[in-house]
Amino acid sequence: MTDMTEPGPVRAPDAEKNPVETTSRKGQGTRRGGGDPATRGRTTISDGVVEKIAGLAARDVFGVHAMGSGLSRTFGAVRDRVPGGSKAVARGVKAEVGEVQTALDLEIVVVYGVSIADVARDVRENVIAAVERMTGLEVVEVNIAVSDVKLPDEEDEEPESRLQ
Repeated sequence: MTDMTEPGPVRAPDAEKNPVETTSRKGQGTRRGGGDPATRGRTTISDGVVEKIAGLAARDVFGVHAMGSGLSRTFGAVRDRVPGGSKAVARGVKAEVGEVQTALDLEIVVVYGVSIADVARDVRENVIAAVERMTGLEVVEVNIAVSDVKLPDEEDEEPESRLQ
């Protein structure tokens, strides 16, 4: 069945001799190449892209205080204060990206009082959903290491900037 709402390909009268399709739309001319344009070429996604997506998705989960080990957070806090430096959204995330699959390792700090198992489950679900939706890659595993617990009376290692 053909959808007649929009003009489609029109075959030349000698279609058996010359199977080149032309369209009735002005300016498109002869169709070249083979297949769907979306399948022509290759898209590669770097590890860093997947790490940023996963880092942002993990931080969105209630109960996650920070990402990375204490040492990486300390270095990150110093780097964030350097003029021109940017916040390391991929801190605490390591990705291995293949052609169609990816695996992730996350290191998180949880807030005291929350269920670590629930936070880990929620982080895993949020990260998988975000990475698969944005990249089209299949996430085969998300390993989570809880490296610390943020106690209520502890000061943040990454204080808020005084500048607004």
